[in-house]
Amino acid sequence: MSEAAGRPAGEAVPLDRTKLLAARFRAAGERPYLASALYSLTIVPSDRVPTMGVDRHWRCYVSARFVADTSVEQLAGVWIHEVAHLLRDHHGRADRLTAEQRADHHRLNIAQDCEINDDLIADGLPLPEGRMEPSLYGLPTGGLFEQYLASIPPTPRCRGVCGAGGKSQGGQSGTPCDCPPVECGSGAHGHQRPWEQDGTGPAAVRGVEADAIRRQTAQAVRAHARSRGKVPAGWQRWAEQVLEPTVDWRQALAGAVREAAAWAGGAVDYTYQRPSRRGAALPRVVLPSLRRPLPRVAIVIDTSGSMSDDDLAAVLAEVGGVLRAVGVRGNRVAVLACDADVHAARRVSTVGEVVLAGGGGTDMRVGISAALAVPEPPHFVIVLTDGYTPWPASALSRTRIIAGLVGSEAPMPPSWIESIPISITSSKT
Repeated sequence: MSEAAGRPAGEAVPLDRTKLLAARFRAAGERPYLASALYSLTIVPSDRVPTMGVDRHWRCYVSARFVADTSVEQLAGVWIHEVAHLLRDHHGRADRLTAEQRADHHRLNIAQDCEINDDLIADGLPLPEGRMEPSLYGLPTGGLFEQYLASIPPTPRCRGVCGAGGKSQGGQSGTPCDCPPVECGSGAHGHQRPWEQDGTGPAAVRGVEADAIRRQTAQAVRAHARSRGKVPAGWQRWAEQVLEPTVDWRQALAGAVREAAAWAGGAVDYTYQRPSRRGAALPRVVLPSLRRPLPRVAIVIDTSGSMSDDDLAAVLAEVGGVLRAVGVRGNRVAVLACDADVHAARRVSTVGEVVLAGGGGTDMRVGISAALAVPEPPHFVIVLTDGYTPWPASALSRTRIIAGLVGSEAPMPPSWIESIPISITSSKT
């Protein structure tokens, strides 16, 4: 039994800094790729924090009683757990949730702990009792906290004033209450806690520096995995995301379509269908008026043998949603199925009306030419292809081309064609 375990609950315990630093040294020695991040944390002793917690500014608040009651091996695991909240930018990701999702910060903290702890447990790290992990809620491992959040039950309303977290967290101050034993600080869930310093305190890590620490750690994870191959899969996935962030192709496509639609909307032209109001000054002369056309869109679909109908249907449904969100509707969308020839071309109102035909060679130039060879050509053309196709030799003066490149190894089109890489398997965000 530790010396602290024999003390009365309300008696102060001095912080065993040597033990705490030994635990961090152990964590950094056994997981050297995390060393820079671990030593970027500033220790702040506090008798109000339940166990250990971090704020947004990379300060680690430590309960002396928790240190006294926890082994060095488990403290090393807690060090890694807390720095993982900061490396994974949990507070930044929490800020992007809805106000309703952020309101219950205990529930949010549990979901974040589930994201971290399944990796730590798989890595063989010993953690204190009461740890949160996906299996406690019947959830699969390897998920992100945003995915876990909906399956975590709401936190019961606290019936006391707990200050340090309440009876269930081993707090020494305040009235015993029903708060859950999870409180990792604003560095996790984003809500500043009463025991945290403000952002102007000493040794605060700012946003740019924090990003540099994350990138340096990600590079260390990648190098360690390549040289020794002993890095948990969760950390490797995180490192790849930091070093090679994936862009949601739906958002990128929506941005490109909005820009093209705005460009098309600015292409005013003269029309005699509606005479100009200035014609009243010239009774015998018919003056044309200016018109701003509604954007017309053509979607050319690569239906060659290398493209799966199921994949194309899934991508096309997403593209249809993007067009509706941007405001392109009804008979302003023409869809052409094309391999080395155009097999189906029709204006559609819904994705269900699209006919996917083909299966031969690949030449998207044929589809683009067919899309333009109509009385009212489109203002921009979206080409969905795996990229293995010839392209027009030069830019088109009155039509913009947007290439949706399906697959991770699609060749890039000419520079004058705006390209959007599309991942047909990235349903997990």
